[in-house]
Amino acid sequence: MRRTILGRTPPTTMIATSFVVAVVLEMLPWGSWPMPEFLALVLVFWNVFQPRRVGIALAWLLGIVMDVHSGALLGQHALVYSLLSYGAIAMHRRLLWYSIPAQALQLFPLFLLANIAVTLVNMFFPGVAPSWVFFLTPVLTAILWIPLTNMVLGRLNRARDSSAAIGR
Repeated sequence: MRRTILGRTPPTTMIATSFVVAVVLEMLPWGSWPMPEFLALVLVFWNVFQPRRVGIALAWLLGIVMDVHSGALLGQHALVYSLLSYGAIAMHRRLLWYSIPAQALQLFPLFLLANIAVTLVNMFFPGVAPSWVFFLTPVLTAILWIPLTNMVLGRLNRARDSSAAIGR
């Protein structure tokens, strides 16, 4: 069984770069295609594996950024990302006991609850109704958890070159 814990602490630049890439992916015009929530996925990933470095305050700040970008009700994404972050931090120790596909199954309800929260906020405005994409987005996000986690854990758990420790 593969390790589902980080072999070493990721550099801050890696965490920051992953958030920048996720924000850029969220800002791309995908049209009506159903896409996973890239920023939510990256946020939950770092909340699970580095809960002391990536917390609810960063989730709230990134939510405000997404609210401003999308023109949504100010605080809508901030609320959802804060709830996601809280849920991921609350279950991070339990998740590390499971295999990566089982982690995706455990996180699916969290992503679904985030979409339900967005829908509940949007229901206060006339003319906004959930579409079929509502059900597909959390599924895609949970499925994308598997390759993302394998990629990052593979990068951080690989053996270091012995000459790098010597300084050559």
